[in-house]
Amino acid sequence: MLDQLSLDTSPARPQPDEARMLAEIERKVLWLSAWMIHHANHLRPSPDGLKVGGHQASSASIATIMTALYFAILRPQDRVAVKPHASPVFHAIQYLLGNQTRVKMEAFRALGGAQSYPSRTKDVADVDFSTGSVGLGAAQTIFASMVQDYVHLHGWGSGQPEGRMVALVGDAEMDEGNIYEALLEGSRHGLRNTWWVVDYNRQSLDAVIGEGVNDKIMGAFATMGWEVVELKYGRLLQAAFAEPGGERLRDWIDACPNQLYSALVFRGGAAWRARLLDDLGDQGEVSALIARRSDDELARLMTNLGGHDLGLLLDAFRSIGHDRPVCFLAYTIKGFGLPLAGHKDNHAGLMNPAQMEQWRAGMDIRPGHEWDIAEGLGVSESGLRAFLAGVPFNARGPRRTTAPALPVPETLAIETQTQASTQAGFGQLMHALARSEAPIAERIVTTSPDVTVSTNLGAWVGRRGLFAREVRQDLFRETKIPSAYRWDAGPRGQHMELGIAEMNLFLMLSAFGLSHSLFGERLIPVGTLYDPFIARGLDAMNYACYQDARFILAATPSGITLAPEGGAHQSIGTPLIGMAQPGLSSFEPAFVDELGVILRWSLDHVQRDGSEGGSVYLRLSTRSIEQPRRAMTPALAEDIVAGGYWLRPPGPNCEVAIAYAGAVAPEAIAAAGLLGEHRRDVGVLAVTSPDRLFAGWRAAEAARMAGDATAPSHVERLLRPLPRHCCLVTVTDAHPAGLGWLGSVEGHRVKALGVDAFGQSGSIAELYDTYGLDTAAILRAAQVGAPGAPLPV
Repeated sequence: MLDQLSLDTSPARPQPDEARMLAEIERKVLWLSAWMIHHANHLRPSPDGLKVGGHQASSASIATIMTALYFAILRPQDRVAVKPHASPVFHAIQYLLGNQTRVKMEAFRALGGAQSYPSRTKDVADVDFSTGSVGLGAAQTIFASMVQDYVHLHGWGSGQPEGRMVALVGDAEMDEGNIYEALLEGSRHGLRNTWWVVDYNRQSLDAVIGEGVNDKIMGAFATMGWEVVELKYGRLLQAAFAEPGGERLRDWIDACPNQLYSALVFRGGAAWRARLLDDLGDQGEVSALIARRSDDELARLMTNLGGHDLGLLLDAFRSIGHDRPVCFLAYTIKGFGLPLAGHKDNHAGLMNPAQMEQWRAGMDIRPGHEWDIAEGLGVSESGLRAFLAGVPFNARGPRRTTAPALPVPETLAIETQTQASTQAGFGQLMHALARSEAPIAERIVTTSPDVTVSTNLGAWVGRRGLFAREVRQDLFRETKIPSAYRWDAGPRGQHMELGIAEMNLFLMLSAFGLSHSLFGERLIPVGTLYDPFIARGLDAMNYACYQDARFILAATPSGITLAPEGGAHQSIGTPLIGMAQPGLSSFEPAFVDELGVILRWSLDHVQRDGSEGGSVYLRLSTRSIEQPRRAMTPALAEDIVAGGYWLRPPGPNCEVAIAYAGAVAPEAIAAAGLLGEHRRDVGVLAVTSPDRLFAGWRAAEAARMAGDATAPSHVERLLRPLPRHCCLVTVTDAHPAGLGWLGSVEGHRVKALGVDAFGQSGSIAELYDTYGLDTAAILRAAQVGAPGAPLPV
């Protein structure tokens, strides 16, 4: 760990004219960010009277840091995750750079306006990483840096220079556990080209942060191999420390509790003087040091922290001449420059109209000219515009890149055994891709949180190799120890092995799934994990989808079908997650030929732009079941992708139809055979995607409510031929609500079977019997739903 960065007080780079311009821009950024919040709350009040949120104080604390970065340090290839509450500063910067409109600024937090937190999909400004769910945007920079290495080491990137992945992080954000999981993963993979700037204002949402947190933050980064630069004191304070008595002043500040320091910031110069004289007054050097300054000068001195000293920040950023990860711990004051500065309640605080008018006067802003870019500044508009036109970061304008879609094989099929599981089939399909010469196979990258082999990716990795920045041989193989898998690693490998943290898996998938937009190179990420542990990474999965990252997720094994593993490893609600998650299409095939069709469709779907595409979740099983021997016709393939097909078509007088998803297919088929002897025209509906069926039905309903009376949906086409008196028995190794909604489509009675309690150890037969998924349970449901001749239950 480095000690606090101490720089001399000689004239700082850049040259005086540029330094003056940056100081003026800092002033303008602070004004615009505060004004847009004031405008949203006082000049465009909400009809319901609710305030749209403050963040004036949070924005002010980081305005200097962001000014230094965006207008002097960053280059077009750099990517930035802006802390959520700094969104107004980000929009102000983008407005000055010409990437944000006044209309959007005036509509901050309104429908169609600038977003409250930076959003890749909802802001017109040049957002690199969406932020909002605390900790995830910052951690995303680590994985984006790893993806950049992957792209360049594979010989792609069209000669584009490497960029830095920069995170602007609030100190309270450092409480989030996923940050430390990400730091650990980065240390495993030789993280490079990553900067984190911690806005250390020592205030969280509710209160002032306790003592000693800075040491813990710096210690964590240093332990993970980062260079740590502490920016505690600005140049005014450094110069004061060099005066007689200055060392005692430094010692007092170092020992000052955060709450006391914040309170004195809020109260101002006279309070500083009284407290300092009480604690340090000696009628000598220290007293003279204090007496030489007016109250205003003393307040300016005592709030001259490193994060508000533009010259110090520029020198610190420019002093880094290597590609190792760096954490800058920049001391700041929440609300710096505003009447709210230092107050412990300022998180959502807003300047009232009177305060804003007083501040406006101090900023020399005329009413009606609040959005003028040079208003109140000591430079001409032409000079300011000329400077802004030369800002390196904005030299290429918007920095989103694109990459063409990769061709997908016409078919994706394998020879399967008579008995097979979808998990095994997935491994065989991936191995077939690994063996192929299809261009898309070169762009597939797999990743897994320490379950690569147990999720059937071993054959893929054996052929395509692990990714590592340096060549690494599989020493078990080299020393002739028998092993079914070869784990050679190197720069051309196509599998990224992760530690066991599922949060990191989804952040990795998110970064790979944005490679076309961040680095101009198309990658197809495929991740595997155990299905129940989706919940561990759910926040990051939602974040990935919110960013419109594209990936394929294979989750296996699933459900109580996992049997002997016990309840802790058995999933229940994951299909409902798949249905509820925007930007994600979920499937649960029963048979390997279905999976082949779905995987092929997925390779195309993840490459489609906008709402035409998205990510894909495959819920697979380790249960080996009998495979159908059939031709995969275009019509059948279309139905599989649409969400379902009639495995056994119902007759015109159907009394009972069984709808199943996934591994319970044998029970559904067996029950249908027995039912056929006692009920007429029994049908069996294979539901390959409850999600796709429901989404299609909902879209058709919305279209009909909008006036299109003929809008169709696949699930209606499937169920409409059933007589109204027909009973639907739905069965799934998951929560019964996943299929129970089918009765709402055409008004059929439903008997929904599934799992809504924690599982336990046992055989499949025992658990299916206990939880009501076996053939007998299906028959019992049919007996109740379609009374008639007794069934052999």
